[in-house]
Amino acid sequence: MQFQVPQFIEVEDKIFGPLTFKQFIYVGGGLGASYIMWRVLPIYVAGPLIAAVAGLAAGLAFFQLNGRPFIVGLESGFFFLIRSKLYLWNNARKKSAKAPASVALTGRRAEIYVPKLSESKLHELSWSLDIKERIAAGVATEDERRVIRAKENIVAPLRTAQEARIQ
Repeated sequence: MQFQVPQFIEVEDKIFGPLTFKQFIYVGGGLGASYIMWRVLPIYVAGPLIAAVAGLAAGLAFFQLNGRPFIVGLESGFFFLIRSKLYLWNNARKKSAKAPASVALTGRRAEIYVPKLSESKLHELSWSLDIKERIAAGVATEDERRVIRAKENIVAPLRTAQEARIQ
């Protein structure tokens, strides 16, 4: 038995003439709110409000922001305004009170490791990657494993493509 697979599942069906159900609700809600404002409020107050509501209804029904519905953009803007923000690029850091005390107790600064610079970083990198691939394949000797473990603990370990892939 063959089954038909639906195509274009992201395209909404046109139910009310050329409008989808959502578009019809947005336009109908905008027209209803505009009519109520026109009947209840004085015309000089209702005029700008009707224009704003009609513009919002038309935007919600027909406007797309970067290929997505306008309501998604409004929702994102609303949550941006009300939620707290984390600025990762802000480098202003608070001074820790423990850091000067530890330096005063030891009497000397902690030694900072500075990696050595070799003549051929490219050769060293290719050798390291080759050894890591051999370790991953399970054919590396114990000496090669020990050397690569010592090099990984220096500054920042080199990762193979398999280890670096996002999980």
